Amino acid sequence: MNRWKPCKRRDFIRRIQKIGFDGPFSGTRHRFMVYEQHRLAIPSNNEYSVPQLRMMILEVEEITGCKVSAEEWNKL
Repeated sequence: MNRWKPCKRRDFIRRIQKIGFDGPFSGTRHRFMVYEQHRLAIPSNNEYSVPQLRMMILEVEEITGCKVSAEEWNKL
């Protein structure tokens, strides 16, 4: 069974682009990525902790309607 691991910002962006998000685009405070008409804010820290990563993955799951397991995430 795979576990969640901290993720670099660049890797996070690359992985959610594979899911179907476009961007990143510059915003006023944060960069953001777009999926259809939904926006996902991308925090500016260089590495995301496991709790922060899980929170963003839950938001991605809500936007796309698809579940993302730790195993699938590590394969992206």
